[in-house]
Amino acid sequence: MPLHAGFRRHRLGRETLMRSVCLFTWTLVVAAPAWAIADTDQEGAMLQAVVEYADNVLRLGRDADTPLFADGLHVDTRQPAEFQGWSLSNLADQQNFFRVLTGLTRLTGDPRYANAAREAIAWHFERQHPSGLLNWGHHRLIDLRTHEVVGDSGRVHELKMNFPFYELMWEVDTEATERFLRGFWARHVADFRTLNFNRHGSFSGGDPGDIWDREFAGPEPFYATGNLTFINTGADLIQAAAVLSKYSGDERPLDWALRMAGMFRRTRHPETRLTAYQFTRRDPDRGVQQFGDDFGDRALEGKILVRYKGETIYGYVAVLRMRLAEELGDAGEELLQWAHDDLLAYARYAYDPETHTIRPLLTDGTDLTGYRLKRNGYHGRAGTVFEPWEAGSIQLLAYALGYRLTGDAALWETARAMARGHGLGELGRTPGRAARLDLETDNADPHALLALLELHRAGGGSAYLDLATRIGENILAKKFHRGFFLHSEDHVVASFNSLEPLALLSLEAARRGAPEAVPAYNGGGDYMHTRINRAAAQTR
Repeated sequence: MPLHAGFRRHRLGRETLMRSVCLFTWTLVVAAPAWAIADTDQEGAMLQAVVEYADNVLRLGRDADTPLFADGLHVDTRQPAEFQGWSLSNLADQQNFFRVLTGLTRLTGDPRYANAAREAIAWHFERQHPSGLLNWGHHRLIDLRTHEVVGDSGRVHELKMNFPFYELMWEVDTEATERFLRGFWARHVADFRTLNFNRHGSFSGGDPGDIWDREFAGPEPFYATGNLTFINTGADLIQAAAVLSKYSGDERPLDWALRMAGMFRRTRHPETRLTAYQFTRRDPDRGVQQFGDDFGDRALEGKILVRYKGETIYGYVAVLRMRLAEELGDAGEELLQWAHDDLLAYARYAYDPETHTIRPLLTDGTDLTGYRLKRNGYHGRAGTVFEPWEAGSIQLLAYALGYRLTGDAALWETARAMARGHGLGELGRTPGRAARLDLETDNADPHALLALLELHRAGGGSAYLDLATRIGENILAKKFHRGFFLHSEDHVVASFNSLEPLALLSLEAARRGAPEAVPAYNGGGDYMHTRINRAAAQTR
């Protein structure tokens, strides 16, 4: 039986929601596994901080008239975060937070946290557009002052590396979630034969019905179209179809998820195996317009791996693919293999372990270090010089997770070098052997903490857990201020979607020997429309 098959297929109204909440509460408190109820005498400082934070959000960050949450809070005024005069509430920008609330309920046995997340989701489902789409994402949100839909692009729907917490959404309302997942594909995929899609989807029309029996032609990549098939939205579409198969038992959506994954895989250069950022091109192509004098079609827009593209493909999206592969089991083997191949290629051609930097590249392996743009364009102004950048901690997490799932020593060596670069010390020749970890590190990065938890699960022993605990302590010292998680003490807007509390909660679960108790971070961005420091706020 597929996961959650026992949940009734219906739309949650307020009365139905409360019945579900009562059942959910009974399940958590009465039928909970042993790790679900915390021993309050042994709760650590990190768990207590997350509890304090969540209680503060429930008290100060929730709308008085609806179950909606603000996206964040101004810690001086205690008012919801604002952007362009709107009081921000964007469901898509709260998915890490909902994982925190769900994990807190599982670890403490207190149903208030998960129930609050469920009620916010139900509010949106009760107002779901006939197309199946929701009022969330990069161009649409709810203004808490008016409870009206606002945004900067009219009736445009967009997800880009949001990677929603669909498991919880499916529990809240199976039919509404399925309607969204179908609507997401139907409104973004312009042509199923070629999988030509647009990051922007239209709200026009009603429920598309069954869309999964269409034909697929399997075209060669980089065909010309007016759309830009960016992998940051492509990954959200892959996730949507894959989880629909997992939850519904219908294999057809997964077929389409793997077809879209295959379109991206086919962009890989035949020698380097580096994946491109998109599998279509526009005429004229923005990359060729800027670089064509020197590289021709080698510099198609999708083939230029500057920082944000590299971190997206080989960091955030790689993590998502591996999480999906782990959830799907044998059915996710293709997603795991794609991520594995990508990580090997990027380590070989882009990463310099001696300097802990990543080179800007073309997918054919051409090193763009020192290249000066000759004309203004999409990738910068004339005179801009491309330089390497420090490897980010999201990529440390990707290589650590990749090692746990594949056991590939080459991934271990890259993770080992990246750990040194992030001030974590020597991981060892193999997990747990000859390790010299820096337990005095000042690293306070949640991605680094999560990477160490993956290495701990890979059989690395308690030392990696000790180092993760040290990073957790640093997070508390550097980023937990006035009951909220902030980028620094000087920042005044706390994003509720920040990764720090989820990382701390994941650490607590790992220390209990139950990492599955907290929903896994899957690479989703910790977005919020505004995040300013105190000095900037004083100039406004």
